[in-house]
Amino acid sequence: MTGAVTRDLGPARTVFGHPIGLVNLFGIELWERFSFFGMLTILGYYLYHSVRDGGLGLSQPTATGLVGAYGGLVYLSTVLGGWVSDRLLGMEQTVFYGGVVVMLGHLALALIAGLTGVGIGLALIALGSGGVKANASSLLGTLYPPGDTRADGGFTLFYLGINLGAFAGPLVTGLLHSTASFHYGFGAAAVGMACGLVQYALSRSNLAGHGREVPNPLPHRAIGRVLAAAVTALLVVALAAKAGAVRLDNLSPVTTVVLAVVSITYFAILLTSPRVTPIERTRVRAFIPLFVANALFWSLFQQIFTVLTVYSDQRIDWRLFGWTAPANWIGSAEPLWVITLSPLFAVLWTRLADRASGTPRKIAYGVIGMGTAFLLFVPLAGFEGKTVPVWLVFPILGGFAISELLLSPIGLAVTTHLAPEAFRAQMMALYFFSVGIGTSMSGVLAHYYSHEHEIAYFGLTGTLTIAVGIVVYFLAPRVSSLMKGVH
Repeated sequence: MTGAVTRDLGPARTVFGHPIGLVNLFGIELWERFSFFGMLTILGYYLYHSVRDGGLGLSQPTATGLVGAYGGLVYLSTVLGGWVSDRLLGMEQTVFYGGVVVMLGHLALALIAGLTGVGIGLALIALGSGGVKANASSLLGTLYPPGDTRADGGFTLFYLGINLGAFAGPLVTGLLHSTASFHYGFGAAAVGMACGLVQYALSRSNLAGHGREVPNPLPHRAIGRVLAAAVTALLVVALAAKAGAVRLDNLSPVTTVVLAVVSITYFAILLTSPRVTPIERTRVRAFIPLFVANALFWSLFQQIFTVLTVYSDQRIDWRLFGWTAPANWIGSAEPLWVITLSPLFAVLWTRLADRASGTPRKIAYGVIGMGTAFLLFVPLAGFEGKTVPVWLVFPILGGFAISELLLSPIGLAVTTHLAPEAFRAQMMALYFFSVGIGTSMSGVLAHYYSHEHEIAYFGLTGTLTIAVGIVVYFLAPRVSSLMKGVH
């Protein structure tokens, strides 16, 4: 009797009322985001700063477009991460080995000079991040049974880990690139990922019984077809590049189109697969408007790494008591807001439970908030000379953070619950496709930004985003009815 009681208590271990496995996933995501955002916030400067200043000397529009396209490709690679999880390794192992590939990518950026290092490093980081991103969130979702009202709070705490890493990474890499070189900053990102892998390996027992199974194992007879498809895809990319269809200066729109086509294909598969039940199919339909709203939100938010990178470098005076802070520290300001507000939102959702607004309404509020934050740039538009960062850091990036907390952790949580059982990891990849479309669009939109047209740029993007958010708000009851029991 006593032994049976002990075994029952084991899986019920909790931290702050949440499953103990949250600690492990919190840690790996924190260090992966430390490395990712630490690298990403100096990448644009590395690409467009002059060779004399340690950069590669690309044009500014090409550099920001490449950053946006790279972000989109990271999210496109989540389909591969989801496929590897569902067919080969399972979610838990894919998270670990994806982290290893990320670390190798940062090492390539640190050790290999020029565009060769950029190409190899970003390709590896994109592939590895796809494995981590497609599966860490899905793995967290398996810790909560369907209908568990702790899930929104748990995902918000998970989001706190993401933002702790996103806050610390730019601070470290910015100091290293400004005092030593860009390559030291990239090296710090590799060290950060190594720290994440060590802590994950030491605490894997926290996830015992979760994510080890392979839902749809790949038959041995199919291995040849898979390898042939992979080789064909690489040849198509190589031929497109050789023919000039894919270039550095058009990579963002090409990435956006590819992500949109792949997303439509994935929705078609989910809506027609015999392995998806009728109720699951209805829930997938409910996900479509949320997908569109999410893509729009991220097309503005991810401009932190495109338009706002340039804005911080050229329009903000970062002098503090006689010392000039690195311009990439703009990447740490918004995560600091999220770190501060995440516990409040976690408590709010946990206490409100079923009384809180449904997911579609929360997402609508997030989209409206993001549009409003962009409108707050308008009072600074056209100002000659550099401005102090107070207005940018407080009302604007504070608005970014509140909007993100209303939308992103909630979107992650609802995706795991709307996902068909046979396509859990790949449904999460579909969620990240919407983020990818927004991210690559941030590179497309960056081409239209200039100091002379700031009123039109920020005013139009902000107003159109608010209008879409209002539409989502009024569609919310219909979307909720399609979610079939998912709050």
